[in-house]
Amino acid sequence: EAIVTSEELGQDLEHVEVLQKKFEEFQTDLAAHEERVNEVNQFAGKLIQEQHPEEELIKSKQDEVNASWQRLKGLALQRQGKLFGAAEVQRFNRDVDETISWIKEKGQLMASDDFGRDLASVQALLRKHEGLERDLAALEDKVKALCAEADRLQQSHPINASQIQVKREELIANWEQIRTLAAERHSRLNDSYRLQRFLADFRDLTSWVTEMKALINADELANDVAGAEALLDRHQEHKGEIDAHEDSFKSADESGQALLGAGHYASDEVKEKLTILSDERSALLELWELRRQQYEQCMDLQLFYRDTEQVDNWMSKQEAFLLNEDLGDSLDSVEALLKKHEDFEKSLSAQEEKIT
Repeated sequence: EAIVTSEELGQDLEHVEVLQKKFEEFQTDLAAHEERVNEVNQFAGKLIQEQHPEEELIKSKQDEVNASWQRLKGLALQRQGKLFGAAEVQRFNRDVDETISWIKEKGQLMASDDFGRDLASVQALLRKHEGLERDLAALEDKVKALCAEADRLQQSHPINASQIQVKREELIANWEQIRTLAAERHSRLNDSYRLQRFLADFRDLTSWVTEMKALINADELANDVAGAEALLDRHQEHKGEIDAHEDSFKSADESGQALLGAGHYASDEVKEKLTILSDERSALLELWELRRQQYEQCMDLQLFYRDTEQVDNWMSKQEAFLLNEDLGDSLDSVEALLKKHEDFEKSLSAQEEKIT
């Protein structure tokens, strides 16, 4: 009876399970003694049937044994119920403690101030964070189930209701805290990603501008018309490549302006980079235009040299014609020479137009 009337219900789940194991051993022993009680009842019945002179005493003892037996069995059932209830409460406490421990462990990861140093590291951190958020989504069902279990246990175990409510509130507080941390970290990582994406585009574009400037400055001025034409064609191809990058410059500018508009924590750096990018683009276009003028001037000069050379060659040939002292020795020959001279004068007139 001391076993079944014990008020000891355990300090934790392991303790309760130890008490339950001991009680199961007691129940086995109790079941074994039930046959002995039955034997006592059978023997008492036999004595009474035989009209034993102590019949009244026998009946009294029989009733006393049966009452004690039923009382013991009733107390055993109560003890069994209490231990079962204690196990339920302690199992709930353990599950809540394990869940809170997991939440706090993940909370330390959420509280990290590492938001990436470049695009690759930010992307890696985002993938890791998304994995944590998937874990949180899966945990949400468990938190809801534990809250529902808390409501049930408060109804079925009113004596433990206040302690269960404390555990429930502790769980909810930790759950709300990690959800807030997760949302804040995701937002910061997205801010970092947008910044690093902008900075990566900035580096790519400024590097390309440097290469393009070097390419535009690389060609020396031509020494003939064909070379000058080739320079102009190649220079126009450079302009085509510059035009092809206009969308990239526009996209980078829009990304930077969006960061400024959102009040990004790196707004000063973004503003500086936008200014540099704009200046670099303007400088590239100015350089291209300067070199275009130089190449066109080179083309004009080479055309002038070519035309001058052609005129010089023509005049040298015509000078030999004019120095010819043949004036003809007959009418026909003189007329032929006059015809040649008229042709020369027409040619001279045409060359004069070209020269002037």
